[in-house]
Amino acid sequence: MKLPDGPRTPAFVQLIQVLFRPLEFLEENAKRYGDCFTSRITGFPPLIVVSHPQALQQIMTADSKLFESGPANKIFHFIVGDDSLLLLDGDRHQRKRRLLTPPFHGERMRTYGKLICDITEKVTDNWTIGKSFIARSVLQEISLRVILRAVFGVDEGERFEELRQLFSQMLDNFDSPVKSGFLFLKTLQKDLGPWSPWGSFVRQRERIDELIYAEIQERRQQSDTSGEDILSLMMSACDEAGRSMTDRELRDELITLLLAGHETTASALAWALYWIHNLPTVREKLLKELENISDDTDPSEIARLPYLTAVCQETLRIYPIGLFTFSRILKVPFQLMGYDFEPGTYLSPCIYLTHQREDIYPEPKQFKPERFLERQFSPYEYMPFGGGNRRCLGMAFAQFEMKLVLATILTRWQLDLADRRPVRAVRRGLATTPGGGVSMVVTGKKVKAPNLVSC
Repeated sequence: MKLPDGPRTPAFVQLIQVLFRPLEFLEENAKRYGDCFTSRITGFPPLIVVSHPQALQQIMTADSKLFESGPANKIFHFIVGDDSLLLLDGDRHQRKRRLLTPPFHGERMRTYGKLICDITEKVTDNWTIGKSFIARSVLQEISLRVILRAVFGVDEGERFEELRQLFSQMLDNFDSPVKSGFLFLKTLQKDLGPWSPWGSFVRQRERIDELIYAEIQERRQQSDTSGEDILSLMMSACDEAGRSMTDRELRDELITLLLAGHETTASALAWALYWIHNLPTVREKLLKELENISDDTDPSEIARLPYLTAVCQETLRIYPIGLFTFSRILKVPFQLMGYDFEPGTYLSPCIYLTHQREDIYPEPKQFKPERFLERQFSPYEYMPFGGGNRRCLGMAFAQFEMKLVLATILTRWQLDLADRRPVRAVRRGLATTPGGGVSMVVTGKKVKAPNLVSC
């Protein structure tokens, strides 16, 4: 089989570039080799990187039985476990998606509105004028509290305080390009005791498991299982055969939700605050739109504000948190972009390169929310949450949270960037995040801010 051309540098060198210069690595290769190229990275089979919308449409709309994605996501196994939706394929994957979909759609979403507003206000209440802070750190606390409350119904108490601290510490084990290497190189994943990097992570994960299993057992012993939180809904859900989730399945999906609903949203919000305060015109337009929010504005109305929506969309376009959607491993021969690929080939749709196409997004390096007000982009041109049968289940929740957190902060506080130097995207674990976390300073508090808590 003839694979598309690609960089000829050694696989380990390509891995170093992926860790330390992920965006530059992708852009340089796309410029040299085009919309489809082969990357060879230590620890992975050859990856066919694809960024042409028509090719992405062909992949995303093809019969899902032609591919499998679970084995391609084994890099997540160290934390999410065997029964996570991320690692499943076929009927098991479809069954789990059906069980997990209801909490993130319809009327359930409305119940999260006041929750998001309340937590954002509570976390930011201790801000003082003239004091600086790292945006991503604050937003991580907000997003983790939100997902804990949404998942478990509470985020307070000894168990959840420990869970919150442990989860943040565990993710901080991979908060730099160097530390992220532990995720890509299995040879580094050695437990050499509690003071070793991997040993520390393993013990944090084990303690998190103990806390989650303890919560599951308490719930099973309760006679009333009619709670509105996601765990209650998951425990009461049954598939067509009347089967409910096992404790192991619940644990793996809870970890998946905490991982996906915390780090990614916090990084996206940090980018949003950076762009809003780096570009005066964007800031003025957004604040003008937010002036129309009244004390009794429903959160769903806030989520429909056009410029706020466009700001969030452009934030996720210019620096998507995940550079790729999940790879598809071919189970049958497949033709794509003039190539005949054999079973076992890894097709890797690249979100970042697609979002940087000048033929779709003129001046792609410029932050321009207006582009989302001027035209509608197809799911194969704009795909920050992936696509096809692997699109993120929490997409609506994440967008809803982004808008309400931004609206709550911007209608209560006056902020500015503490450092005017351009912020660079860097690797943090398997995602990308603003380098330095975006340093900001509180410049004032709005006296007559809308009371979003009433929503």
